[in-house]
Amino acid sequence: MTLFDPPEGEDLGPRLRGDTCRVRLVVAYDGAGFHGFAVNFGVRTVGGVLTDALTTVLGHPVEITCAGRTDKGVHARAQVVTFDALADRIDPVALGRSLNSICGPEVAVTAVDVVDDGFDARFSATARRYRYRVVNRPAPDPFRVRYSWHVDDELSWPAMTLACDALIGEHDFSAFCRRPKRRDGEEASLVRRVVEARWVREGDDELLFEIEASSFCHQMVRSVVGLLVDVGRGRKRAGDVLPIIRSQDRSRAGNIAPPQGLTLWTVRYPGWSSDS
Repeated sequence: MTLFDPPEGEDLGPRLRGDTCRVRLVVAYDGAGFHGFAVNFGVRTVGGVLTDALTTVLGHPVEITCAGRTDKGVHARAQVVTFDALADRIDPVALGRSLNSICGPEVAVTAVDVVDDGFDARFSATARRYRYRVVNRPAPDPFRVRYSWHVDDELSWPAMTLACDALIGEHDFSAFCRRPKRRDGEEASLVRRVVEARWVREGDDELLFEIEASSFCHQMVRSVVGLLVDVGRGRKRAGDVLPIIRSQDRSRAGNIAPPQGLTLWTVRYPGWSSDS
């Protein structure tokens, strides 16, 4: 693949002169110190830190694409990032070492690969999987508070497990999502296909919620967790979940869960996943 500078007077964003290649990164990060992933000038973001580091190491501007733009305070175990770079400047081992030296320990690049030009971190993905951690005990645990939501109310495991059934399948998740801005006068679809949703016990006092879908809309997972925890507390019933989904009414789902318990766990692609 070869990219050239744009015609004089035409700004098409970063362009490289010479032979280029598509590079894929698998990235883990602690989101506590970042205002989300997306590059946002004036605030510290994961994408901004990573872009700056890539530009420094490669010696030319880089524009990155990620599999999912995580919000402020949300973590990732296996985020996927792609970008184009001058082919003669890519040594995967050396690049990974340099990026970790600059970005670590909050951001860690766990894999660097040159991939087919058609591979795109966002649009080639077939599914994303998130994990949400709840610590359910009377007193908080200082050693887990950075990566979990402490809930001191007793939670009903059977009710929360039963409530997951209504999430499976293709639904309009407007009741759980922040409405995106209109594009060209049309509202973006909030229909998503959930293939798995379940609670898993971890030790005596941890509950892990795992959900996998083709894609997610903004704040969807945290809103779902907030509702399911309300079911566990007895404030709502498992049978309320499907009517809330069908209502498409954001006010009926209740409060969203805090960000620190959420982690982008893995992203799936045809023949490959980011945790493989």
